[in-house]
Amino acid sequence: MKTVNDITALRQQVNEWRQQGLKIAFVPTMGNLHAGHIALVEEARKHADKVVASIFINPMQFGPNEDIDSYPKTLGEDQQKLIAAGTDLLFTPTAAIIYPKGLDQQTYIEVPDVSEGSCGESRPGHFRGVATIVAKLFNLVQPDVACFGKKDYQQLQVIQTMVEDLSMPIRIIGVETVREASGLAMSSRNGYLTEQEKAMAPALRQALLWLGEQLEQGNQDFQALSKQAAGKINLAGLNTDYIDIRHARTLARPKPADKELVVLAAAHCGKARLIDNLQVSVK
Repeated sequence: MKTVNDITALRQQVNEWRQQGLKIAFVPTMGNLHAGHIALVEEARKHADKVVASIFINPMQFGPNEDIDSYPKTLGEDQQKLIAAGTDLLFTPTAAIIYPKGLDQQTYIEVPDVSEGSCGESRPGHFRGVATIVAKLFNLVQPDVACFGKKDYQQLQVIQTMVEDLSMPIRIIGVETVREASGLAMSSRNGYLTEQEKAMAPALRQALLWLGEQLEQGNQDFQALSKQAAGKINLAGLNTDYIDIRHARTLARPKPADKELVVLAAAHCGKARLIDNLQVSVK
């Protein structure tokens, strides 16, 4: 695996592969890699000849009181994991390379509708930052396919919508969430959890599974169900940020006739903000 941190070297390598007629897959990350990230690389290898990964902690998607300064940085370990997974090229730019004019002067992308509500409401400006950095990385790497985890379900829909709306010739592949034995979705932020908090954290998933069963049984009192699920999460010692029941593709509030739903949830557990989701097919 080659590691580069400047745009010229990245483009030179990608162009060489293009001239050889090779297909390229891309996995963007913020580092501190876990099994969920590696699953993205493994999926990417199924769809392309070469896999490019990136590690960049994107300042545009963090709010003023969020954890960008404490976000874990483990480049050496990350490189070893990516090598073992068969990554061909790693791009590790600095903020000065990505945003040479600074954030205030940076052109940005807003994706309407799907970026509103849930994490979009809880973290204002977050999806502007996500869409902008992903679009920029897509322009740099110019992949044929790109893999993203379904754990960040709203993010996946934002990126898919952006690609469609801006006619980007990139196939977006959603990869199933990798979980710990307890059911907790793997996340770089799980490292913030104490042992006691790790025992509490699976309550988020358990509440989603309960809510999913209610929906499958035909219960359509979405507001009451969300309130009950939040109560279960809070009773376990977490602090619910939101629970939203949405249309699975548009993320609009569901109508009674909608059959494909998704439950989106976030909760605070100690220093960690956990997110998860559950797709539900209603008969």
